[in-house]
Amino acid sequence: MSSPRKLTPAEEARLAQVRANFQERRKVSESLEGIGVRVGVYSGKGGVGKTTIATNLAVTLATQDNDVALFDCDIDCPNVTRVLRISEGPIQNGEKLVPPSRFGVKVMSMAFFQDNEDEAIVWRGPMIHNAINQFLHSTEWGNPDYMIVDLPPGTSDAPLTVMQTLNLDGFVIVTTPHELAVLDAKRSINMIKKMNLKVFGIVENLSGGVFGTGGGQALAEEMDLPFLGAINMSAAFTNSQKPASLESDAVATEFNSLSEKLKQQIPANNSD
Repeated sequence: MSSPRKLTPAEEARLAQVRANFQERRKVSESLEGIGVRVGVYSGKGGVGKTTIATNLAVTLATQDNDVALFDCDIDCPNVTRVLRISEGPIQNGEKLVPPSRFGVKVMSMAFFQDNEDEAIVWRGPMIHNAINQFLHSTEWGNPDYMIVDLPPGTSDAPLTVMQTLNLDGFVIVTTPHELAVLDAKRSINMIKKMNLKVFGIVENLSGGVFGTGGGQALAEEMDLPFLGAINMSAAFTNSQKPASLESDAVATEFNSLSEKLKQQIPANNSD
């Protein structure tokens, strides 16, 4: 009986990489196994208020007696900590990081690890992938009912990395009424569909006034997707101390409606 063929150095290196990737995926899976529903908040275009929607949705769910985590995956421009006005970073507990909490929401963000808030983070895809994986399996998430994930905008490497790593249950797509934002939102929806993932629905942000209204509703009808509601322009969003949904009854009503419509799109087995 002949002895097994000896692997070449290149084959050994590929095998070692496969094993490392498997171990990494296992650690991530173990870290996330206690999380109920993972909701990605996503847009093909920056500047449409994706982070505003993600943070206000998270705190709204927390006011409804849910255990909520908010994961800021916009590695290039992490703004969740600014919206929530949270500065204290995670606490080291052995090999795990315990995320801080603000307004009843556990928060993890790249911003905690920046020396200066306004510094530019210039990373290529593999570095983003490694950072997200490190956050995922190093964070003590506990057992939140919901994890809201603020994704990077666009349809290239950064959001793709998040989608492939987090195994999200579905996405809330954010657009403004403007036709270019609607076009980019459509591109992001098509990207999600190519990956055979679920779109929970569409939110129209910055609705009313000079921006107009109706773009999100029209896109939902065109793409045969649920319309989760419109978030109107409001002076409450200029409050520098807390999210607008905790400041304004009108904004709180909009986000309560959004959260209830979102829950209706989540399969029962995900929300148990």
